[in-house]
Amino acid sequence: MASHLLLAPQISPPASLASRAAAAAARASSPDPRHRRTSSVRCRRPVLPSSRAFARPELSGRRRGEIRPGSDRTAGVGRVRGGGGLAARCLREGAEGGEERADVADGGKTAQLEKSPLADESLAATCINTIRMLVVDAVNNVNAGHPGSAMGLAPLGALLFAEEMHFDPADPAWPNRDRFILSNGHVCLLQYCLLHLTGYNIQMEDLKQLAKLGSKTPGHPENTLTPGIEVTTGPLGQGFANAVGMAAAEAHLAARLNTADFPDLIDHHTFVLFGDGCAMEGVVQEAASLAGHWGLGKLIAFYDSNQVTIDGSTSLALSEDVIGRLAALRWHVQRVTVRDAADLDAIRAAIREAKRETQRPSLIQVDTVIGFGSPKRQGTSAAHHGAFGEEETKAIRKALHWPYSEPFTVPDKVYQAMHLAAARGQSAAASWRDQAAHYRQCHPDWAALLDALTVPGRLPAGWEDSLPSFSPSTPPDATRGYSEACLNALVHSLPNLLGGSADLASSNKVAFHGLPDFSRGCFEGRNFHYGVREHGMAAISNGLALHSRALIPVAATFLVFSDYMRPALRLAALSAARVLFVFTHDSIGLGEDGPTHQPVEHLPSLRAIPNLHVIRPGNATETAGAYVAAVRRSVGPTAILLSRQKLTAQLEGSSREGVLRGGGGGGGGGGLDLILIASGSELVLCQEAAEKLRLEGYRVRVVSLVCWELFQQQPQEYRDAVLPPHVTKRLAVEAARSQGWCEWVGPQGSVLSVERFGASGHYLEVFHKFGFTVENIVEQAYKLLGKS
Repeated sequence: MASHLLLAPQISPPASLASRAAAAAARASSPDPRHRRTSSVRCRRPVLPSSRAFARPELSGRRRGEIRPGSDRTAGVGRVRGGGGLAARCLREGAEGGEERADVADGGKTAQLEKSPLADESLAATCINTIRMLVVDAVNNVNAGHPGSAMGLAPLGALLFAEEMHFDPADPAWPNRDRFILSNGHVCLLQYCLLHLTGYNIQMEDLKQLAKLGSKTPGHPENTLTPGIEVTTGPLGQGFANAVGMAAAEAHLAARLNTADFPDLIDHHTFVLFGDGCAMEGVVQEAASLAGHWGLGKLIAFYDSNQVTIDGSTSLALSEDVIGRLAALRWHVQRVTVRDAADLDAIRAAIREAKRETQRPSLIQVDTVIGFGSPKRQGTSAAHHGAFGEEETKAIRKALHWPYSEPFTVPDKVYQAMHLAAARGQSAAASWRDQAAHYRQCHPDWAALLDALTVPGRLPAGWEDSLPSFSPSTPPDATRGYSEACLNALVHSLPNLLGGSADLASSNKVAFHGLPDFSRGCFEGRNFHYGVREHGMAAISNGLALHSRALIPVAATFLVFSDYMRPALRLAALSAARVLFVFTHDSIGLGEDGPTHQPVEHLPSLRAIPNLHVIRPGNATETAGAYVAAVRRSVGPTAILLSRQKLTAQLEGSSREGVLRGGGGGGGGGGLDLILIASGSELVLCQEAAEKLRLEGYRVRVVSLVCWELFQQQPQEYRDAVLPPHVTKRLAVEAARSQGWCEWVGPQGSVLSVERFGASGHYLEVFHKFGFTVENIVEQAYKLLGKS
């Protein structure tokens, strides 16, 4: 079936880019092979001394993402990947379905490209229908699941995994693999079947255990449970934004690592599949806008347009032209109709066209039939979820000409065909490892940079020493200001640190001074500008973090706007993504902007998210400790909450070590009368209140409970040493709702909190109105101590 191409309006590049493109075209047509490289678009960045650790090698002379003449990326089926400085000569025989081979020079090695197994239409049909019947059998077996879209998308899935993608089931995390993200996570059965057929550690028994407790095939994909799953998806649209983050990561790594002699060290595509529901979610609009703005040419999105939602036809709530919308966002767009094996050539042609377009992300609308093959349910919302039953299953077998009556049957030829993709990927992975080793030999000074950007958990020795030291004589500043100093120290010792803000860099002080911006033509930049797109920023940051589990993205905004980010925050925690969420203006202490911008319920609501560490430092030393804790943590996100108002740089008892243990404090001597517990800007108030009480003879300890999650992980002996169980008179002071504090103050304690929305005014006046003064803390302490 022919491909129906709907191309986006051509957008003229800036004059500088156009002139460089013309120069590149002239060089490409030159008979001198030395000229056959396209020009690079370089961005301004500091000139670093050659001895400086983690400086990047010299870029090759081509614009990031452009196809060199003779590049293997111009080939469709059976391309070879992973060779630095590849010189490929493709010899094609026959106009249709002919053998395609290439002699590839890669360090003296020769490889041969073989014809794809799906070039045989009969075998392709068998592979596709095997996937469909596995889907049917799996949902019937457990009487649960979402079969409809998986059945409709089986041709696309088979083609991607059998031909287009490079992956290695034996090493699912090799850095230069292609990424596949399933944004419409309920279609997970399609991915599980493909992972099983291509040799990942997903056994037939796992397919039979779909969505059962303890299974490797949960009801929606989870990257911490299933090999081959890149990100945890389910809430619609999140995976699309994650894919934008992964494509941005690929572009960034390529810009920093690729060299003239290793131009393809980092060179892979990000494929994302999303549906009508995802297209309706606002996060897709935010992420798609940024992808088009940045020009992420290695991102290819497939829009499964089956025109069905749970409630019925999409016409109930959707009438816009989705691909027209993305075309307006500077995407290259196409449209194909997909039903069965006869449509594979149309998909191939569309993917080939998408790969040729290197200056814009590509969208391919795939018109499918939900529940394809089910006589009673196909094309209706009834196919979305649920088992088919015995009679309809028989009808599906008949409609698909499936000759096997035994459930979970996979013909040997299907395994053989799909395993060829795994063998190709294993070869590419091995070639890449050889290439990386050769890269280290040729560029020994940059070996540490390669490790930092591609090896999970690899941090340079001594990075913590780069953090500034603070003393009581350090001028007072807001913790957002101390944070700025910490980030700009860390960025030079942590080459994998990058990120930015949702149009608030000047307010939340999250910017890497002197470093370039990540942008079209400057993918090596480490400052990310997300605009007013908090949700997209958070979800893209998850993709950046999960791309290789090496990058450490920072995503910053005001704490009150964490509301916009909640789905992505939750998935960051569920996916174990190391993202540093920096939230400034963390209380009613922000002052004049009033209750619309003053967070009250946000702090306890963040603490309610499992696996999210919430750190609220109260001074400069604790702010530095917060970044040590966040960077050290490789299995989940950290939220760092910072003040707008100025605070003392150093307080008695504060230390980085205390932050790493979640809390600490001292003073008061033996036989304590009272413990004051606080976080953030209220800590200094408690210190001053304690001094007044001590002058009256009371033995008072001040505890900075900076991170509840870390404190809960400490041995009971440590927690009891900080909060002695026999000291029952405890007062917690925090400018937020009081949820959760009862665990720390106990039944005889009390909490000074904010139980209503804030008010507009100078922050000192607002604090006074809500009782956050030294005098009121002393008064509340008297009540606990029984002093009238």
